[in-house]
Amino acid sequence: MADFDPASWLGRTQDVHDQLSRNLIRRIAATFDVEAPGHGEELPWLWHWCFFNEPVDCSGLGPDGHPVLGGFMPPAHGRNRMWAGGRLEFLAPLRIGGEACRKTRIERIEEKSGRTGSLLFVTLGHEYWQDRQLCIREEQDIVYREPTPPKLAEGEPVPPGDWQHDVVPDPTLLFRYSAVTFNAHRIHFDWPYVTETEGYPGLVVHGPLTASLSLAAFVRANPLARLRRFAFRGVRPLIAPGAFQVGGRHTEPGVAELWASNSSGICQRADVLFD
Repeated sequence: MADFDPASWLGRTQDVHDQLSRNLIRRIAATFDVEAPGHGEELPWLWHWCFFNEPVDCSGLGPDGHPVLGGFMPPAHGRNRMWAGGRLEFLAPLRIGGEACRKTRIERIEEKSGRTGSLLFVTLGHEYWQDRQLCIREEQDIVYREPTPPKLAEGEPVPPGDWQHDVVPDPTLLFRYSAVTFNAHRIHFDWPYVTETEGYPGLVVHGPLTASLSLAAFVRANPLARLRRFAFRGVRPLIAPGAFQVGGRHTEPGVAELWASNSSGICQRADVLFD
């Protein structure tokens, strides 16, 4: 059960300003092994996750590497944090080089019971603004679970796809993505911690990294598509350095389903609406 009054956290807001700097853009591009877009060009899909990350002093981090809770985010003492999924609406492009702002509101807090015990769900609503224009509307689902060993059961089989791309998530890729997102969560780079403390068999691939690779594969296969909405949710953890695939298929005009999968089945699902 929640050890706090959810009503006292609902509706809390936070504004974070950032500059979509060319220097960080080059580092993100190097992480994904793609050419860096130039000043004034559109920010590639989901690269905004590498910005608007408030720096926290090392003294303000918990044992898992996340900021200590109980400030803006509600307390979840003794639980492990996961970014379970989210939904995005793309209204206008963010432009590289300009300043932008993320406005955040805590929309929902809910306690549930799952296979791994008690789960605390926190839904964050984000709005991304640039030059007084709303560019992206997003909801993020953050889950805090009791520290029980992860269940790595077999996943659903992968359906026939219209495109597929192979990914080998080596520790360098995970480290670099943690670096460009200023994410100190130790499950992505600290082998002794992730295996001995949290019980995973290896380093865990970031959910947003997987979603970014999945959407990039869609864009390569559909270069003329103009994205309108994107939604994703984690199904099973991906463990490095095990190879996985990102692929998808069209289900009807302007609609596609995406997935990330390994030899044990689907690990992340996503849906895209596009023009």
